[in-house]
Amino acid sequence: MDGPHVETRPTSPTRLTRPSSLTSPTSPCVDLKSLENLQLCDREGKCSADSGIGDLDDLPVPHQIRISNITCDSFKISWDTDPRGKDRITHYFIDLNKKENKKENKFKHKDVPTKLVAKAVPLPMTVRGHWFLSPRTDYTVAVQTAAKQPDGEYAVSEWSEVIEFCTADYSTVHLNQLLEKAEVIAGRMLPFTVLYRNQEEEYFHQARDAQGHRMVPAVKDNSGSHGSPISGKLEGIFFSCNTEFNTGKPPQDSPYGPYRFQVEAAALFNHNTNLYFGDFYCMYTAYHYVILVLAPAGSKGDLFCKGRLPALDRTDNRFLTCVEGEGGALSFRHAQDVILEVVYTEPVELALGTVAAISGHQLRSSSTVNAKKDPSCKTCNISVGR
Repeated sequence: MDGPHVETRPTSPTRLTRPSSLTSPTSPCVDLKSLENLQLCDREGKCSADSGIGDLDDLPVPHQIRISNITCDSFKISWDTDPRGKDRITHYFIDLNKKENKKENKFKHKDVPTKLVAKAVPLPMTVRGHWFLSPRTDYTVAVQTAAKQPDGEYAVSEWSEVIEFCTADYSTVHLNQLLEKAEVIAGRMLPFTVLYRNQEEEYFHQARDAQGHRMVPAVKDNSGSHGSPISGKLEGIFFSCNTEFNTGKPPQDSPYGPYRFQVEAAALFNHNTNLYFGDFYCMYTAYHYVILVLAPAGSKGDLFCKGRLPALDRTDNRFLTCVEGEGGALSFRHAQDVILEVVYTEPVELALGTVAAISGHQLRSSSTVNAKKDPSCKTCNISVGR
C-alpha cells in the first residue's frame, strides 16, 4: 500500500501562499508549500534574520535516508530518527536539487520550487511533481525535521546527509499518452515498398570489410524525449520509409549521407516482426518525428521492448502497417504527416538490398542525431517532464 502522498504546487514568486491540502486515497492529508521565499536554512545551517526559521534545535536529525519507488516524476522517501524529541516534530523540510545544477541553483526560476515543507506524517511518503522532477535526471536530497512555534517560526534540526538518486524513464502509461498525441497528427496513410538507410560511403565499407558484409545494431543516441526508455539503451539500425507525395518513392535528399542502402520492406517487416511505439518529438520546427521499433519475434530487441514500449498492431495502426493481400502478397503503408524513424533491432545483411549514391543534397540541418526535443511544444509534450 502507498504511504502518505505529497504533490507539490508552484507558488507565486512574490508571496508565500497558504499551503494546499492534498489527500491521497491511501494516506493521511499532507500540507505542502514552496519555501523559496521562506529563505530556508541552507545545508550549512545559515539562516537570515527574517526567514521565519529559528535557531538550530536539538530536534532529531534524519539519518539513513531511503529513496524507493522511483518513477519519472515521483519518488518515495523515508528515514530514521532518534526517539529523543521525536514527539515535537510537526514538519519536514525537504531540499531537492538537480545534481548538475547544484552550483547554479540561485538562477532557477522562482516558480519551480526545490525546497518543500510537509506536515509530519508516517513514513514513507511520496513526493510527486512534474514541474520540478524530470525523467532520467540526477538529484540530491536532504531533510530537516522542524517544530512550528506559537509565533509561527520553526525550530529546526541540522540537515541530514545528502543522498543522490536518478529519476526513471517514461513508463508505458506515459508512452501511451505520447502515442495518443502522435495519432492525432499522423495524417492519412500512403503506400511504400522499401526501407532505406543513408550513410557516408565509409560506413558501408566498414560493414563489408569489418562486419561480415552486414550492418550491425548500435546503441540509440539521446535524441527525442528525455524520458524515452530506448535512448542510450536500445540497440538497433535506423531506417526511413517516408516517400515523396508526387512520386511515391524515397526522396533523393538526406541529412545522413550521400549513399543509400535500400531493401524491400517485406525483408524486415513481416508476420514474424513485432512493432512498437518508441517516441514522439520535434526539434523546434513544424515537423514531428515518430520513432517505431521493428523487432523480430523472440529476438533480443523484442525482449527489451516487451513491457517497456506500447505494442502496435502491425496491420492496423496510424503510423506503419503491413497487410497481407490476395495470394499472400504483403502491402505497406506509412503515415503522411509525420517523419517516421524506424529502428530495426537485429543485424541486416547487405546482400538483402542494394547500396547506391543518391542524386540529391545532404540536408545536414535536418539531422536528428542527438537532437533535443522542444520542451515548449504543446503537440508532442506530456505533463511529466520532457
